[in-house]
Parts: sequence; structure tokens; C-alpha cells
Amino acid sequence: MGNICFLIGNIDHSGGTERVTTIIANEFAQKNFQVHILSLSSNDIPFFEQHENIKNSSLFNTNISMRRHLLTVISRIRKYLIEHQIDTLIVVDSISCVFTVPACFGLKINHICWEHFNFKVNLGSRFRNLGRWMAAKWCSRIVTLTERDKIFWVEQYPNIKEKISVIANPSLFQNLDHQPSLENRTVLAVGRLDYIKGFDLLLEAWALVCKKIDERWMLNIVGGGQEEANLKQLTQDLNIESRVIFSGQQKNVDPFYKNASIYCLSSRNEGFPMVLLEAQSYGLPIVAFDCDTGPAEIVLNGKNGYLCKLSQISDFSVAILDVISTKDKYENFVKSAFLNSKKFRIEAITEKWQDILSD
Repeated sequence: MGNICFLIGNIDHSGGTERVTTIIANEFAQKNFQVHILSLSSNDIPFFEQHENIKNSSLFNTNISMRRHLLTVISRIRKYLIEHQIDTLIVVDSISCVFTVPACFGLKINHICWEHFNFKVNLGSRFRNLGRWMAAKWCSRIVTLTERDKIFWVEQYPNIKEKISVIANPSLFQNLDHQPSLENRTVLAVGRLDYIKGFDLLLEAWALVCKKIDERWMLNIVGGGQEEANLKQLTQDLNIESRVIFSGQQKNVDPFYKNASIYCLSSRNEGFPMVLLEAQSYGLPIVAFDCDTGPAEIVLNGKNGYLCKLSQISDFSVAILDVISTKDKYENFVKSAFLNSKKFRIEAITEKWQDILSD
């Protein structure tokens, strides 16, 4: 079988990108591919559990300026690809194509750019714009997570139509013996506590909800990040600190999904939110902002939850109240969530990946 290398920023991190990379890498390892995960900087201790045959390596063991060490990064990537006879290089995040495109020149490698961000978002880095241009020009294939993001790419680079594919992230949780209940009286949100994830918007919406529902209902926010202190202060300013739980970063999120009644995603932008797949696998109805990419691929508006116009806090609060106020509607949403989750089974997603590996 072939040698596959995933190039990622840091496999030690706990985000959705690291999680889904680990899931796909594990599947390939189980199918007897030789799988490498090469981090730009890492201590080589992955956050998520990996198949025993996966080889972890890193270019640097501490964080450095990749821009200042550009030539060194390119040289080390090329050396790794040659020494380990890599057949397929999957670049996790288009920004790293700045390094991998020159590193692969002259090598017979299936070079795949796996885009995890919304194309319209560059997170303030012109390097990401450069990486996308280089991927469009020189990569063998580009993989986006959503149909909408594929459209954004093709609008910018019309010549890539034949080499761009859409492969959604897989759901990690399947065939769960679980039935959500309104009796849990818990709204759940999971993610990094930063501006992009929009937890400030969620708290403002929750403050409106709290005025109209039983005080036993709680909002549980699972995750850590730089905005934690500001968000806790906001709960005090909104006078809802007794109605919000900050559970911190957790490796095992299973108990939180099982104890929830509904899931909320308030992100200002997304690539393809794994948390929505997870929530749906547990049968949780979802209320989410309809940001450019991601939620609309998972949430069927009015069937397994609601999509609200971005940053419309009042509409978001109304949607939460609508889901939890009618038992029959809630139960129908739960049934639809379980049904829709089957589209994202790991077997179906892995088959799509294998198809492009054999191109």
C-alpha cells in the first residue's frame, strides 16, 4: 500500500482540524497504508488517540517564525518526503502550500491541498492567500469541506474545476444508544473561546432566552481560550452568571452531549464544524448561525434545527425557544437529526478519500 503523509501545523492541538486529521489518518492506517503525520512544530505527542502504526514527526520541536525560516521549512519537508518515499502528501490547511509546493517540485507525489477554512476568510494572513493561489496552480487536487466553499474557489480560480473535490468531515460518533430529552434542561456549546466562535453572541441570545424559560435551564459552554475571562465578565454584565456553566477544555465530550437537550453554534465563520456532526450523532436539535460555510451542509432548516441569519441575536433566541417549547416538534427534530447523521458515516467519507488517492 502507499505511503501517505499529512502535513499539519501541530498535531498536539485539540481543535477540530487535528481531530478530523486523526480520524482520517486512523482509517488509512487500519487499511494498511503507511501513514505519517508531519507537524510543522510539535512535541510529537498527539492530543487525540492514534492508531499504533502512525508515525509522528515534526520539523521543529518549538514554535518558530515559519516566514523567517521559509527556506529551512521547505528543505526539511522535501527531505522528509524523499527519505520516507511518500506517495501522497495531504496538506492540512492551504496556507502550508507556500512550503509544500516548492518542496514537491520535481517529485512524483500526489499533492493534495485539504482546505479547512472558509475561502473568504484568511485570518489576517496574506500567506494564506498565497498558499491558495499556489495550490490552485500546482497541487494535484484540492479538497474542500462544503459545496459552497468549492464555489468560492472556482469563482476565484475557474481553471481548477476538474481537480477540486468536496469531501465532508466524517462523524466520529455512530450508532449511539442515546435519546435526548428536554428533561435535561441544558443547552450545549463546544469550542475554542475566541472571537470567531461567537460565544459573546450566544450569551446575549441566552440572556433573552432566560427571561422566558424555567430558571432550571442552563447553558453549558465546553472549551477554553483567550476570551474566557471576557465571556465570564459578560455573563455578569448580562446578569446570567447563575445560568451559565463554563466547563473548560475536555478530552471526553461524550457526557456533555448526553446530558444536553439542544446544541447551539454561534460562530461568525466556520469551515465545517465537527461539533455539529457530533451533536447530530447524539440526536440533538441544533440552532446555528448560517455563516458562509458549514452549518447549512448539516442543519436542515426547520427539520433538525434552525439556521439563523448571522449575528441576529433576537432570531437566535427565538429559535432556541421554539425548539424547546413544543415536545412533539422537539421529538421530530431528534428523529431527523439521527437520520441526517447517516450521511456523514466514516465509511462513506473514507471511500471518497480513497477515490482521489487512486486518481
